[in-house]
Amino acid sequence: MHTSDPVCGGVLRTVGRTPLVELTRLEPAARFRLFAKLEGHNPGGSIKDRSALELLRGAIRDGLVIPGRSVVVESSSGNLGIGLAQACGYLGIRFICVVDPRANRQNIAIMRALGAEVEVVTRTDPATGEYLPVRIRRVREILARTEHAYCPDQYSNPLNPRSHHATMREICEAVPGGPDYLFAATSSCGTLRGCAEYAREQQLPVSIVAVDAEGSVIFGREPAPRLIPGHGAAVRPALHQDGLADTVVHVSDLDCVVNCRRLAAREAILAGGSAGAVIAAVRRMADRIPDGATCAVVLADRGERYLDTIYNDDWVASHFGDVAHLWKENSPVAEVAPC
Repeated sequence: MHTSDPVCGGVLRTVGRTPLVELTRLEPAARFRLFAKLEGHNPGGSIKDRSALELLRGAIRDGLVIPGRSVVVESSSGNLGIGLAQACGYLGIRFICVVDPRANRQNIAIMRALGAEVEVVTRTDPATGEYLPVRIRRVREILARTEHAYCPDQYSNPLNPRSHHATMREICEAVPGGPDYLFAATSSCGTLRGCAEYAREQQLPVSIVAVDAEGSVIFGREPAPRLIPGHGAAVRPALHQDGLADTVVHVSDLDCVVNCRRLAAREAILAGGSAGAVIAAVRRMADRIPDGATCAVVLADRGERYLDTIYNDDWVASHFGDVAHLWKENSPVAEVAPC
């Protein structure tokens, strides 16, 4: 990044180049290697920092957003909102984020601490029973009444997936020989599409596995209630394209919870809900992955924002019953390799 570019100055210069670590304790008997891209190490705590930075950079470059004058308005379940709040705060841009009751309280608090104005819609769409259509309509209302307002529209803006070409490039640079399989969770489809586009542009021999939520409509299933924010979608994003993934795996909310807790217990990695989803997908496909293959998973965010839900025993028990044995069995690890 160049310091002459104000969108790449200060804290924004630290977006990207996140660590990649090998997971050796999660499945000790696995016949393949497994690496994790720790996107929670971005300054705003998630992979959405990449999208937020690229969306703003493009809007400023094209004259659609002028720092000190424009108002950015976006719909977000939390992570993109935090990324935009951070970038807008640094650049002196007013930011309004529209969320719904499923957004984590901590996410909302972080956005407000960074100077964002947060509006929470409280009613679901009568036709779908989902919040997302209501959020999108509310964004349009704010745009119509607010002078110099602009919506980056993470759900259709091609700069969203474009930002994740770097995500895939970094994984390929860090994984010996490049990965044979890449597992990415879906929501706006930005990460999935960006990684798939880069792999095809570079003619990489990698199988792309899309990990979607049960109850998500992205891959043509019927909508159903979901508990984990930021994974799956109630409306198919405009960024979705047929053929992005070689394989699609659907996982339940319980899959997410159990595998987030296993990841914390065995690898000491506290990650967000979609991290549990991609780990669940790896486990489900384990028998289909060839001996000696290399797999990479994208862990999209940190787990501190899920302490009241996924990592809260009472919350888990209230939604799923007594399931602690699913991540506590065989959790101790025998050997510690020297650093």
